[in-house]
Amino acid sequence: MPLADCRIIELPKIHDPHGNLTFVQNDDTLPFTMQRVYYVYDVPGGAERGGHAHKNLHQFIVAMSGSFDITLDDGKDKKTFHLARSYYGLYVCPMIWREIDNFSSGSVLMCLASEKYSEADYHRSYDDFMRARWANA
Repeated sequence: MPLADCRIIELPKIHDPHGNLTFVQNDDTLPFTMQRVYYVYDVPGGAERGGHAHKNLHQFIVAMSGSFDITLDDGKDKKTFHLARSYYGLYVCPMIWREIDNFSSGSVLMCLASEKYSEADYHRSYDDFMRARWANA
């Protein structure tokens, strides 16, 4: 899948003077059915996350608190997204390399994933990712 398939998706936002509410539903909010949710938090200053690609997994990444940058790379093009609001997130399709950095203090990354965890779904080496990316091109 090309980088152009990855995009920011704005989530529904219900305004209320007592606090806003945002939700995610499998039926129409995401371009996949979620099977797993995980959080990344307490990231030390200057640390990076990601540094991998998934073979089949679709993800939707939200900055629940604070902010961070995600650089996506499809082997041809790169694009950096700054996530800083809990009512929108970044859809990341399979076979896209991602690097996450510039975490603000107290940031929380929430990821909704299309599959349960499987180490076999990862490309952890950029060279392996590039070989697989262009093997069928």
